[in-house]
Amino acid sequence: MEVKKVDHIGIAVRSIEKALPFYTDVLGLPFLGIEEVESEQVKVAFLQAGEAKIELLEPLSPESAVATFIEKRGEGIHHVALGVEDIAERIRELKEHGIRMIQDAPKRGAGGAWVAFMHPKSTGGVLYELCERPKTEGHQ
Repeated sequence: MEVKKVDHIGIAVRSIEKALPFYTDVLGLPFLGIEEVESEQVKVAFLQAGEAKIELLEPLSPESAVATFIEKRGEGIHHVALGVEDIAERIRELKEHGIRMIQDAPKRGAGGAWVAFMHPKSTGGVLYELCERPKTEGHQ
């Protein structure tokens, strides 16, 4: 499997509004925007950090996976997203290597990317996301 780059690092926060000044004012990261991903019940803020992005994840519902994560572990690093091409093929390759996927097929995520998550029980406790960005963004 070829990984193009670390696409972004997802950080679970209780409140984007409260967390954002640290990233913009203290670290000086450029703010790229906010969107809601209804399928995941999260609000997402994007910041540019060199070649990668920081993705702040605020739960919109107590039932969301991010809310559950914060309840169990507190705020902090939630996942590492790996930029790939042909995400469906990457999922097939990973499954051939015995990696358990949370999604067996890619779905739309933030920023219009195709995403799929590997189960942390197959990856040494780290939640990894595969992320295929639309080629028109110039991120490939």
